[in-house]
Amino acid sequence: MSNFDALCRVLEGMDPETYDDLMVDKTIDILAGFSDLSEDTGDCIALYCDFLLCSVAADGVLTEEEFRLVKPVLDRMLETDTDFGEALDYFHETGLDNPDGYKDTMDGIADMLGEVSPKLKDDLVLLCMMVCAVDGEISDEERDWIRQLIE
Repeated sequence: MSNFDALCRVLEGMDPETYDDLMVDKTIDILAGFSDLSEDTGDCIALYCDFLLCSVAADGVLTEEEFRLVKPVLDRMLETDTDFGEALDYFHETGLDNPDGYKDTMDGIADMLGEVSPKLKDDLVLLCMMVCAVDGEISDEERDWIRQLIE
């Protein structure tokens, strides 16, 4: 990831089909990496969901594109068919609109996983970048958070 800005531009401009294919591939790789660390499938899925939600919340804003991406996660967590308004409410109620409180935690988890498997950390960083790019732009706040994950 030596050319961070170029990778951001590629992800921001990626066509939907390629984006979806890469997202599926990275999800499979990440869940496989998590399963190497824990035999509890529920824990692996929960950790994956945390990374998705934290990536969405990196700039404190939930866009409709990000909502569509994480809707299956929210539906599963909340055990309901979540609409955008309900997702916004959840986003605010859980403090995801104020990301400073959980960034350090997610950085620590990414670092720990990176020590176990550098490939898993790379996959997680790419997943976070993809989530941030789903709306066509990786904001400055999102870029700062991703850079912190990389370091």
